[in-house]
Amino acid sequence: MELRIDGTHYPLETLGPGKRLGIWFQGCSLACPGCMSRHTWDPAAGTAGTVAELLALWRRALADGADGLTVSGGEPLQQAAALATLLAGAAHLRDEARRGGSGPADVLVYTGYEPGELPPERYRALAGADAVITGRFRIAEPTRLAWRGSANQRIVPLTPLGALRYAPHLAREPAGPRLQAAPGEDGRLRVYGVPLRGELAALERRLRQDGVALAEPSWRPGAGGRGSPRA
Repeated sequence: MELRIDGTHYPLETLGPGKRLGIWFQGCSLACPGCMSRHTWDPAAGTAGTVAELLALWRRALADGADGLTVSGGEPLQQAAALATLLAGAAHLRDEARRGGSGPADVLVYTGYEPGELPPERYRALAGADAVITGRFRIAEPTRLAWRGSANQRIVPLTPLGALRYAPHLAREPAGPRLQAAPGEDGRLRVYGVPLRGELAALERRLRQDGVALAEPSWRPGAGGRGSPRA
């Protein structure tokens, strides 16, 4: 099955517990004001890929001892059929790895939708996930809670593994870094995580002090996506 993605990254350490594979779907019509990932809005942008290719990355991450998979975007539920196939395959590979002696790896999905907003058949695309973080990003409602960009967003465990893995984090503020920077496959600087208010501006200042200037960072309206962060 084909889909459009903005990209992938491993190891991801700022969007869920432990060392994770991150996959970002391309396309989002929700267009939350203040979104730090405007480059993921256009459904025709990004790159074409297949679920099989992404599952191959997940298999390699599991073999390396990954603690989980995080799927974000963009809006994953706007490619619901591909998301359902990906999550089902990811859960199957994870269960195979557990039978082989690997530790439990969880599957986390970010969506801007609330559970009651979508018809049941679309929300069922999340059946392979262990937990979901729901809700629009609201720039006027900042939060310091782990992995969430605004106070309205909720971590919702969907499986016993999700409840076990995420219960300690429902009201936790992270002690470590909220942002992780790395060069992407396209040569652009990528910033992964959910920043506090002012953190992206502070990052830009630090980079300028080191002689690095970001051209058109994607958290600014009208930007082209260089120096793109991903939540």
